[in-house]
Amino acid sequence: MFSSEPARTGLRPTVAPISAAEHLAFVRAQRSVSFLQTPAWGRVKTEWRSESFGWFDGGQLVGAGLVLHRPVPRLDRFTLAYLPEGPVIDWTGETDAWLDPLAARLKEHGAFAIRLGPPVCTDAWSAAQVKEGIADPGIRRLTDLPSGRADPVGARVAGRLKDAGWLPQSPEDGFGVGHPQFKYEIPLVGKTEDDLLRGMNQQWRRNIKKAAKEGVEVTVGEDLKAFHDLYVHTAERDRFTPRPLRYFETMFAALNAEAPERIRLYLARHRGDLVAAAVLVRVGAHAVYAYGASSTEKREVRGSNACQWAMIRDSLAAGCDVYDLRGITPTLDSDDPHVGLIQFKAGTGGQAVRYVGEWDLPLRPMVYRAFDLYMKRHGR
Repeated sequence: MFSSEPARTGLRPTVAPISAAEHLAFVRAQRSVSFLQTPAWGRVKTEWRSESFGWFDGGQLVGAGLVLHRPVPRLDRFTLAYLPEGPVIDWTGETDAWLDPLAARLKEHGAFAIRLGPPVCTDAWSAAQVKEGIADPGIRRLTDLPSGRADPVGARVAGRLKDAGWLPQSPEDGFGVGHPQFKYEIPLVGKTEDDLLRGMNQQWRRNIKKAAKEGVEVTVGEDLKAFHDLYVHTAERDRFTPRPLRYFETMFAALNAEAPERIRLYLARHRGDLVAAAVLVRVGAHAVYAYGASSTEKREVRGSNACQWAMIRDSLAAGCDVYDLRGITPTLDSDDPHVGLIQFKAGTGGQAVRYVGEWDLPLRPMVYRAFDLYMKRHGR
C-alpha cells in the first residue's frame, strides 16, 4: 500500500493502458506487491488475455493493475475482468475515485463484470489466540475470536465497495475458485532468526532440529521435474488436482525473466532422496510460499519443516517484511478436517489474517447473471 496525491486532494485519477515496462517500473518502486499483480503473471496465465492499466494524476503514474480477461462461455465478445490481489492503488483514499474510471474503461471494451481482491487486511489473530480457540469447544471460527488487530482501512474499504454495488465473492469456509480471504503470515520486521525460532511452538522447533540431526540438506535448485514428480505424488495422497509440469516451467521462466530470483525452488534431500520441495516467490518485501510437496516415506526426517525454515531464513535475510504461508480456512473446530492446516501454520508463530476478500461489480447485469448461473451449474 502506498500514498498518492489524488487520495489527499480529492482529485480523480484517469485510467489508461500502460506497457509492461511501465507497469514493472511501478511495481519495482513499491515496498510490497502481490506477484499476481506483476506483468509477468499475465504471461503465466496463458488461458486468459492480460493487459496492464495505470492510474494517472497530472501525467504521473500513481497506481497500476494487471487485468486478466476471461471470456464468457458462448459469449466470447464479453469478458470477466479479473484483478487478483489488486489493483495496486491507495486503498486508504476514496475507492470510487480509483475504481469508477477503471469500470468505465473496462465496460467500454467489453467487460461484463470486474472482479478484484483488495490487498487490504481487516483483522488479525495471533498464534496464541488460534491455539486457545481450537482448545475452546465454544469457538468454531476465527471470527468468533476478538480480533487481536482490527484494521479500520479494511473495514472502510469493504463498506465502500458494498455501498457502490460491489458483491462479495469469498466463500464462508475461506476457500473457493479465487484467491483466499484468510491467510497465515509471519511478520519479519525487526526480528532475528532467534526471535522467529522462539515464536514457534515446541513441535516446530523440535522438527527443525530433527531435520538437521538427520542430515536433511536444503538447496535452491532448478530440477522442476523432480519437484513436479513429488508434487503429483502429494496430490494423489492429499486428493487435489495437480497442475501440469508445463505450468511450472512457464511460471519460472516468466517470473525470473522479469526479475532475477523472483521465484526459487527449494529441495530438501535426505541421503540423496528428495523428501520435500517448495516454491518461494518474492516481490519487494513480500515473500510467498506458493507451492509445496512432500514424500510419504521418510516423513520422520521432517523435510517439510526444513524447507520452510530455509525459506523463512532467506526471506529474513532479503529484508522482507512478511513471510506469507498463503491460504487457510477460518475453522477452529477440532472436528473439522481442515483444522489441521491452520494448526500446522500456527506452529510457526505469526498470525492468521483476514483480508477484504474478492468482490464483483456487474457492468452488464444480464450477462453477469448468465455467467453466475453457468458457473454454479459447472461448479465454481
